[in-house]
Amino acid sequence: MNQPESHLDKSRLNNLADEIWKSAIRLRGKFSAHDYQNVILPIVTIRRLECVLIRWREAKAEEIRSKRPKITDEDLEKLVKSLELNPQQSPGFSNSTTWTMRKVYEEDHTLLEKNFRAYLKGFSENIQDILDSFDYRAVIGKMVKNARLAPILNQYSILDIGPQSLSSLEMGYIYEELLRRFSEAHAEAAGDHFTPREVIRLMVELLQIPIPTRHTSIYDPACGTGGMLYVAKEHLLDKAKTDKEREAVDKFITLHGTELMAETYAIARSEALIRNETQTTIHWGNSLIPHVEGSKDPGDQFPESKHQFDYMLSNPPFGVTWGGKDGYQTEAEKLESTRYLAGMPSVGDGSLLFLQTILAKMKPAPKEGKTQQGGSKVAIIFNGSPLSNGDCGSGESEIRRWILENDWLDAIVMLPGDLFYNTGIYTYIWLLRNDRDAIGRKGRIMLIDARQQYEKEPKSFGSKRNRIVERHRAWIEDRYHNGWNRRKADDDVRFFTKDDFAFHKVEVVFWQTDENDEHAIITEPFPVSFTSGNVSKKQEFYDSEITFHIRVTSPKTETLHEFDITVGPEDKFLDAYKAEIKDRFGKEMKNFNSSTLNKLEPEVTYTHRHYTKDDEYIPVDPKRDPDKYIPEFLEREIEKPIIRWEDRQQLGYEILPNKYFYKYVEPPKADALLREFWKLEAKAEDLLKGLAEEVV
Repeated sequence: MNQPESHLDKSRLNNLADEIWKSAIRLRGKFSAHDYQNVILPIVTIRRLECVLIRWREAKAEEIRSKRPKITDEDLEKLVKSLELNPQQSPGFSNSTTWTMRKVYEEDHTLLEKNFRAYLKGFSENIQDILDSFDYRAVIGKMVKNARLAPILNQYSILDIGPQSLSSLEMGYIYEELLRRFSEAHAEAAGDHFTPREVIRLMVELLQIPIPTRHTSIYDPACGTGGMLYVAKEHLLDKAKTDKEREAVDKFITLHGTELMAETYAIARSEALIRNETQTTIHWGNSLIPHVEGSKDPGDQFPESKHQFDYMLSNPPFGVTWGGKDGYQTEAEKLESTRYLAGMPSVGDGSLLFLQTILAKMKPAPKEGKTQQGGSKVAIIFNGSPLSNGDCGSGESEIRRWILENDWLDAIVMLPGDLFYNTGIYTYIWLLRNDRDAIGRKGRIMLIDARQQYEKEPKSFGSKRNRIVERHRAWIEDRYHNGWNRRKADDDVRFFTKDDFAFHKVEVVFWQTDENDEHAIITEPFPVSFTSGNVSKKQEFYDSEITFHIRVTSPKTETLHEFDITVGPEDKFLDAYKAEIKDRFGKEMKNFNSSTLNKLEPEVTYTHRHYTKDDEYIPVDPKRDPDKYIPEFLEREIEKPIIRWEDRQQLGYEILPNKYFYKYVEPPKADALLREFWKLEAKAEDLLKGLAEEVV
């Protein structure tokens, strides 16, 4: 049952989500907010699986009775059950018992727990994996203890949520709306942002996955409930015009995903079974670390040494922490010399680890000018951090450099804000492919400003106040697909090269000037511990004469000594200081050394040129020599005497879409602002007058 997102009855879905949510609210006082989803999500999933089985049994019974009208009800039930338990005949899973949730509820309630556990135990092995991921058997004990098993079974055993009533697309909305509410109830930080189906649809269409004529693989390293994967296939089935094309989609498309959260993994796995996706592989694990068989923390079970994919799309968690005591930094760093060779991002944001994981699994690209199949295409959603976080030479900058120098970045689409359920931040779709040479896009990157392509949601879904509908998708797709044909920039589309995103980070020392625009000389307290080592650093920095004014008290006689020492860049300050101290302290300083110097704790001010050290970020000019345009830039921007400057060995890279699409808006004139102010004041006076009259 394939249903375009634009045709969904969201009022109906909201009502169903509300009905399910009310049952979670009734757990209050019996369960903590954190446990709501542990009770509700599994029972919803079990009921959806049960609806599939009931529907299959009814259809199979009708088929058998049409051929054998005289068969008894008892024999019919036995025959249907034998077919269900036959892997060649079943709908992909089975239950060896005759129980349903309704039958369990309608039996003796003193046997309720026993019968329900027997019912769950009767499911086939592939369902047991799902139940284990939910850890539902432990939850049942809590439900019984808190007298909640019976009412929960009563409510859900009559809920019509089978695939004939709710498509996978619709059920995805239900699951993710529930997950959003659960996370809000538990006050969880917004990090896992479930992707709205209209955004997934846009990503799929931007990838232009064709009706396959050969095996075509689709991968998501953070698949959540499987939405990216299942919508991708649904879109292809919608796109197919003939039975032959639909058969090709079912035959050649394989879906591959990894999910770390056990509950969402279980939902993704159950949806694969409900959809009868026999060519879908969903693993529970962390796709950012190597997999070790038998480990309690499974890793990436699609290693790039064995797995490469045609299309990859993902919405990895924003700002996920992968370091520290709660992270997996040690395990991730085992891939530092292979998958993550380009760099390791900061431990507070693993977004670019997901991107490197994806890029490591690309298929080899075709040679330039060749038309044979090959290469991989990627669509991934990020917030703004991966675009510009990290300074020159940092892990993030080096990863961006690696991507740009390999010419994999094809385009970035700037999306509207308030599209996601748990956050209102702006997001960006990165489109990457490694066949750009072969299709004539070498060295150019497209940026699309689609921030205005939205309409308001009729009813907000948490932070999701905006939505993308068909006309917005069509606008974005036209700018991307036809934009490469036109190769023409406009108000919403810009083209760049990698050099446009590169910058020099230059450390510059310049001489401040005083109020008379003369070279400034200042006297100030010595800012750090007064040691010969720190003095040497100041001599090196100022590379000119420095005068130290020193006030020091004799430890024995408490006599105050005050004197100046002037040194040049090459002078040995300690020798001069030692001579001054010995001359003034006499025998008391007979065994003078650096340790004694430190114990004197003098008061020190020093007079020096007023130098300032700063970092300047200078755009790259690929047509000119940096040794010429860097000093020109510094002279133009700083307008102070430049003492020296030093460029980093490596260029930095950042992408600043807001900067490239900035449009200056002239502020209103002063008289217009005044007129608006007086209008507001008059309105306020009227309101106050009305309030005063009401009081009287």
